[in-house]
Amino acid sequence: MQSNYKPIGDYIQLIDNRNSDLAIKKLLGINIDKFFMPSVANIVDTDLSKYKIVKKNQFACNRMHVGRDYRIPIAKSENDSDFIVSPAYDVFEIIDQDVLLSEYLMMWFKRAEFDRNAWFYTDGDVRGGLSWNDFCNIKLPIPSLTKQQEAVYEYNIIQRRIDLNKQLCEKLEETAQTLYRKYFVDDIDVENLPEGWNVSSLDKIANYLNGLPCQKFQTNSIDFLSVIKIKELNQGFTNKESDRVSKKIPRNFIIQDGDVVFSWSGTLIIDFWCGGIGALNQHLFKVTSTKYAKWFYYLWTKSYIEDFNNLISAKATSMGHIKREDLSNAEVLLPSKTDLEEMHKDMNPIFNELIIRKRETFKLLELQSLLLAKLGGRERL
Repeated sequence: MQSNYKPIGDYIQLIDNRNSDLAIKKLLGINIDKFFMPSVANIVDTDLSKYKIVKKNQFACNRMHVGRDYRIPIAKSENDSDFIVSPAYDVFEIIDQDVLLSEYLMMWFKRAEFDRNAWFYTDGDVRGGLSWNDFCNIKLPIPSLTKQQEAVYEYNIIQRRIDLNKQLCEKLEETAQTLYRKYFVDDIDVENLPEGWNVSSLDKIANYLNGLPCQKFQTNSIDFLSVIKIKELNQGFTNKESDRVSKKIPRNFIIQDGDVVFSWSGTLIIDFWCGGIGALNQHLFKVTSTKYAKWFYYLWTKSYIEDFNNLISAKATSMGHIKREDLSNAEVLLPSKTDLEEMHKDMNPIFNELIIRKRETFKLLELQSLLLAKLGGRERL
């Protein structure tokens, strides 16, 4: 252990300000990915006067299930306005920002190595909790303030680019949805289609390839493919926690950047995968077509997500899913060849740019992870 690794507890102090006057109504929770989010807790008839107040640059964490989740939900407030969190959370702040920057500490909390270290301290707790004393005893390097500022500056440059890309992707998706509604909803009378137009179905415009039971292909080899499950599709990338399979799986089930992937069980998601090469797990469709462009079958499939969710809800099962017949029953309007070519001129550049931005975001996230991983060696610079 390097000499300048110091216990976290030497640099932080607990804060216990309660919402005693009920002046604050905004209640937030902490995502496992380490950011504040709107709370999903039912607070009807709950006494919010006991809830803890969080101010800007203060931290909150939930130490209860570290052993179970292998991660500790912890976040730093960037909000100018105060909010409240569960009384079960710890709220704390940096004692002296001239010694340890709150931004630098949050970067350290985001490291995978920090979560692994926190998990190690839970071994003796059958409930998987992490005691406050053990949390405070976790050590981190405290480089000079200049080195901390350099690390924060580098991290923020990458983060701003990631945020910009996400905003651009949202705008591109919004533009595509507007054009889709114009082409197929607002200006179309389904009872009197334009000349040359026809009606088809989702399973006729694309092939929906179900993934493999990847547990049958698991490997400990250093030469492997990461498995893409619903979790990975939702977060947009695989990581060290993802399952691994042999590269000898059938090529059809290998996912490349730009492929359309659709989860048909549980949480229904359709997206362009841009998180690097991976293996398609069961409960996910790889959606392809030899006749129609990606934007066409992507948008038409996405237009039925709400209907499919309603079908699942009607089945009243905890892990509902759609069936092949649901794809067959989902009607699709097929434009004439001329009209489709004109639409393609508008749509194709949008989705090409969308995929480029998503791929760039994935590369930036990798760079960000590398920067976090190197923090442990920064004190030697």
